[in-house]
Amino acid sequence: MLETVGLTAAEGDVYRLLIVTETASAEDIAGRSELSVPAARQLLLALEAKGLAYEVEDGTGWFAAVSPEDALVPRLQRRRDDLEQTRAAVFDLVETYRRSARTPGAGEAVEIVRGAAALRQRLRQLQDGTRREMLWFCKAGYVAMPPESNQEQFAAHARGVLYRTLYEQAYFDDPNAVDNVVKGVLVGEVARAVPQLPLRMAIADRSVAVLPLNSSGAPGNPRDLRAAVVRRSSLLEALIALFEHYWEVGAPLRVTEEGRIGGAGPTDPAAPVAEDRHLLSLMVAGMTDEAIAGQLRVSKRTVQRRIQGLMSLAGVATRMQLGWHAARRNWL
Repeated sequence: MLETVGLTAAEGDVYRLLIVTETASAEDIAGRSELSVPAARQLLLALEAKGLAYEVEDGTGWFAAVSPEDALVPRLQRRRDDLEQTRAAVFDLVETYRRSARTPGAGEAVEIVRGAAALRQRLRQLQDGTRREMLWFCKAGYVAMPPESNQEQFAAHARGVLYRTLYEQAYFDDPNAVDNVVKGVLVGEVARAVPQLPLRMAIADRSVAVLPLNSSGAPGNPRDLRAAVVRRSSLLEALIALFEHYWEVGAPLRVTEEGRIGGAGPTDPAAPVAEDRHLLSLMVAGMTDEAIAGQLRVSKRTVQRRIQGLMSLAGVATRMQLGWHAARRNWL
């Protein structure tokens, strides 16, 4: 805790012991701690060199602590002054960067990030700085950060950050997609699925958004990637509203105790059995029949037959109607 004023953790512990005991020798310090006598003597000498302790009488080996008010408060004030100067320099650099990176005519609300590596770094920094909520549009594939490499999400969950994530149907064509979603939901992510998303996007604390600008199907060099960082503005408000619109129509994705995408259990006595509820959850998530068959380890024909049976049970004519019916009847 005292590292900020130039003490190591061990020096801080010995300094605290000195304050409590008023005077102490290396032997006393060793007896009150897990330190050896030579290590305690070295730390006492280090405190003396830093002006936090003094030898009571020359050559006796007994030390006393210098008052924290005299030894540490001035250091703390100097640190505070240094920090304020550093803060001013950092914000000056931020403003200089924004002026140089800004797209002509885009205005102060939009900054352009160039290259996949820069976008990946910005996404990591965005999550590291989030304190309340992250909103995500997850399209199929990725342009800068593979989903399995996003360890920042787990660190953010540990801080209490809420993740609300929307996945589009094509996202689940990746055989690892379901596992990635399950891992996120198990640590607190709230996930929903929609047939298609208009863009990729991440929004942190409703104060800044990051979205790639390149066409979704445009290949090319990762260095050619362009992304917009959008700060508080009417444009950011529109992006948040876009997210909330898709969120309202998204189908919830939950995870069962067995670690599969599924529901919390039906309240309808006429609801389908657990296996069919699992199939329904995968279907509502937008997975293709082939992908569902792979997850359930059955044939595509079996998947189609079971879906037809569920449509008959629900009394509907289309899969979309089946999805709405399942959500309304708490079958998912």
